[in-house]
Amino acid sequence: MSSNSGSVISLQIGPVAPLGAEGVPSGFIKRPTDAPVMADRLGLVGDKQADLRVHGGPDKAIYWYPVQHYARWREIVPQHSAQLRPGGFGENLTISTFDEDRVAIGDIFRIGSATVQVTQPRQPCFKLALRFDDPRMVRAMVRTGLSGWYLRVLDPGSMQSGSTATLMERPNPTWSIARFNRLIIEGGSTVENLTELADMPGLALYWQATARTSLGITTPVYLDEIFLPETPAPGPGSAHTRNVQSSPSHDPAIFGTNETCNV
Repeated sequence: MSSNSGSVISLQIGPVAPLGAEGVPSGFIKRPTDAPVMADRLGLVGDKQADLRVHGGPDKAIYWYPVQHYARWREIVPQHSAQLRPGGFGENLTISTFDEDRVAIGDIFRIGSATVQVTQPRQPCFKLALRFDDPRMVRAMVRTGLSGWYLRVLDPGSMQSGSTATLMERPNPTWSIARFNRLIIEGGSTVENLTELADMPGLALYWQATARTSLGITTPVYLDEIFLPETPAPGPGSAHTRNVQSSPSHDPAIFGTNETCNV
């Protein structure tokens, strides 16, 4: 298999179910399936999220996690080895070959018959701690950068365990997921990179809007600007308006903070 393609080792979907000792509703727990699953604008058919205000949506439709990370995690936290298997981090797709250094924001992949685009890294929250009953897991994912990333579905199609994931286009070769993770966590953004992010092809609309706000730009970003022309986006003409507001000055410090819980 070439360096531009990987294999879906496992595909997971799941319902909303209680998570942790307090039974917090969550779609974190997912189970593998060998059957073909349709990927549409809002994710994999049969996969659910608990709080749609902050979970799921077109820019976080599918969560991809590198399979090779599980071996590293078993070394880092061996006490959790039983849970450190495909699907353990709540991902939909566990795929070989690629990692945060080898995938960039905006990358377009063909997986099965679906076309998908990388939008942003995953940012862990308290639900990761609940899943492992270990509050240190959130900090560990941030510290290691073993985050995985989210996909937007550009062209719906079917995928399954064993499908090939092939890189088709790379519009932002200098913006790896690893680099974006460092920007989110460490901050230190500049006017130059904020200007890039404000109109970056494929970047999640939330982060485009955040960059625009930092630069004092109030133009909204529209969903139908990013989907393939033959397959209109959900809610044609709908604008992404969260955090698109006036800003008194350039504020690069807006990067260096977490957005929200993503799973």
